[in-house]
Amino acid sequence: MTNLEKYNGIFTEVFGVEASALNDSFGKETVDQWDSVHQLNLVALIEETFDVMLDPEDIMGLTSYKAGKEILKNQNIEL
Repeated sequence: MTNLEKYNGIFTEVFGVEASALNDSFGKETVDQWDSVHQLNLVALIEETFDVMLDPEDIMGLTSYKAGKEILKNQNIEL
């Protein structure tokens, strides 16, 4: 399984959507169910899956699918 597949799996698990729904516009502003609980679930699963510890700024900045990819890129994780 590629890192991108793992990343997509996190979003499909947390939000209950198909991977085909995920794109750069998928985020806090466009997804009604995106709330603090979902965001914390994303953080927990990303940290566990990719064995990273996100900084508080990254946790607060994880407001979209695209932002999450950038955060992981900054952690030297290629998607």
